[in-house]
Amino acid sequence: MPRDIDQLRRDALAIWKAGVAGVSADRLMRDAVQVDDHWLVIDDEPLDLNEFERICVVGAGKAGAGMAAALEEILGPQLLAAKNVTGWVNVPADCVRPLARIHLHAARPAGVNEPTTEGIAGTESILKLVGSLTSRDLCIALISGGGSALLPAPTAGITLEDKQHVTTVLSAAGANIAELNLVRRHLSRVKGGGLARACTAARMISLIISDVIGNPLDVIASGPTVEAEPAPHLALEVLGRFDAQSAGVSQSVFDALDRQVARIQNAPPCNVQNIIIGNNAMAVDAAGVQAEKLGYSHAMIAATELEGPVEAIGRQLANMALSMRDGTGSDCLISGGEGTVRLAVPSQRGLGGRNQQLVLAALDTLSHHNPERIVLMSGGTDGEDGPTDAAGAILDPHTLSRAAALKLNPADYLRRNDAYHFFEAVDGLVKTGPTHTNVCDLRVVVVDQVKNSCTTGSASAN
Repeated sequence: MPRDIDQLRRDALAIWKAGVAGVSADRLMRDAVQVDDHWLVIDDEPLDLNEFERICVVGAGKAGAGMAAALEEILGPQLLAAKNVTGWVNVPADCVRPLARIHLHAARPAGVNEPTTEGIAGTESILKLVGSLTSRDLCIALISGGGSALLPAPTAGITLEDKQHVTTVLSAAGANIAELNLVRRHLSRVKGGGLARACTAARMISLIISDVIGNPLDVIASGPTVEAEPAPHLALEVLGRFDAQSAGVSQSVFDALDRQVARIQNAPPCNVQNIIIGNNAMAVDAAGVQAEKLGYSHAMIAATELEGPVEAIGRQLANMALSMRDGTGSDCLISGGEGTVRLAVPSQRGLGGRNQQLVLAALDTLSHHNPERIVLMSGGTDGEDGPTDAAGAILDPHTLSRAAALKLNPADYLRRNDAYHFFEAVDGLVKTGPTHTNVCDLRVVVVDQVKNSCTTGSASAN
């Protein structure tokens, strides 16, 4: 049955939201953690609670509040009291809420993905807490995307401002998440296994929601519970590749890395087990289930490696949408991944995020074709997209009509990274607030195939 544009738009949003719901912190935690009498079962491994006097919960990330709340509910009031459960988790300010035993600390403002003095204070509290544990205690770490900025502990000789500037310079130059985290790990006392090394408990179990394509444990939140091979020379190579010294990165940063090259040593971590409980592919799969429920013949693509510029991704999706609409195959495409954005110089830069930039590039491509019967959207599964209050953006033929009526030039807004103001003017922003999860980005394309409206079934491309 043919679908009008309003229906396509509702379906695209429903499919995207189902993908996000499929990786909600509550759902992922309940799948990973259960209590059975005196057994705590984590990832199907039973732990005898009689062996532990205390349970300590620490962590950081955009999903931290949801993970902590779910863990308290799973353990229940009796076990929380019996094991003197205590904890501290660094989260964005708009995720803070009162919990029974675990303290949620506002480590940065909402929408500002940078380390702060509040984050440093919270991290020091976490380090003090894990350092107070004994061989009769269990430590559970809750790690999710955004943890790099939320768990700052600058190494000796480095200031918070130094770290903030390094992140800003590399991000603006187009560094990907792996490159960013490699540098940040070597400028931190807690990343690259530092949290695990500071822990004096009998055992640490780290539950991780991955926001990095391919799920490399040492990259997610810069791997605070993952013993990483020290490679300060590679961090120096990244800084050199993006000409960071010419961009004003402090000499103290280079000096600190040089000192690490001269004297590399790591203290052994405690007994730690790292378990990934959620990732981008799971969100894509959940979105696919919803698409099938809505009657779409869907294809799914979850990236397995880092992607390139979001503008290229957006234009590719737009061209695929045109082919889908005019073809006889799938009428819904769900994809997951994370692209990069090269920022304009500050004097020209507007406001936006990588998902908004991606959709704007797709719109720019569709503006040169007939955009009828196409809806395309992209959003961050954490509900944040750059320093904005939007998760992403959505386009349909009405979006292009409004832009034309307002004489908005999408290419100009693209050049200036000002996608937020473009979509704000044409009612194309997608706003969700914090979702309490974070598994990269999710994109949905739906089309109405008039000549093939009776097609049913499902297709999958991985």
